[in-house]
Amino acid sequence: MSKRFIKALDWAAHSHRLQRRKGAPEPVRGKCPRATPYINHLISVVRLLADEGGVEDEDVLIAAILHDLVEDTDASLAEVESQFGPRVASIVGEVTDDRSLSKEERKAEQVRRSPLLSPEAKVVKLADKLHNCKTLFKRPPLDWSQERIREYLSWAAQVVDGVRGVNPELEAMFDAVLQESGTIKKAPVRTIFPSK
Repeated sequence: MSKRFIKALDWAAHSHRLQRRKGAPEPVRGKCPRATPYINHLISVVRLLADEGGVEDEDVLIAAILHDLVEDTDASLAEVESQFGPRVASIVGEVTDDRSLSKEERKAEQVRRSPLLSPEAKVVKLADKLHNCKTLFKRPPLDWSQERIREYLSWAAQVVDGVRGVNPELEAMFDAVLQESGTIKKAPVRTIFPSK
């Protein structure tokens, strides 16, 4: 692990330090259940990319750890670029939602834009959706109905349809989550981003 990656991890941990995941609280040995710290999601996305998807490109892994930074904190793309260069900033920018749009518009825009992303942004988007769906299926927010969970999984599948062909291992894992949840999924297509 490089100093550059550690710097990105530190920035993400500090910037997201007050945020928690939406899923059901996790029991902590001997203590009351607690909502999962947001940094756990970012680390899990990077782990999926590196361990399961075979991604070794440091810029992609750094972009993955920073993928929600601009969207969910006060950080800007200009700051990402000054700290980690234009390639990382470009990937982060591609996967960042436009917060000036409504939630429904942002969701529709993700479906529309996913096929247009660079291969690097596609693989980050895929790992993000995979982790979100795995978490949602296993530990959904307490106030989410089964219908809302199915709607999210179906929407995520539409986004992933647009990035298919980028990493067969992660796509197979995503398909397995959908199959386990009962959501129907298409077969994978050609590979455009190297994996294991």
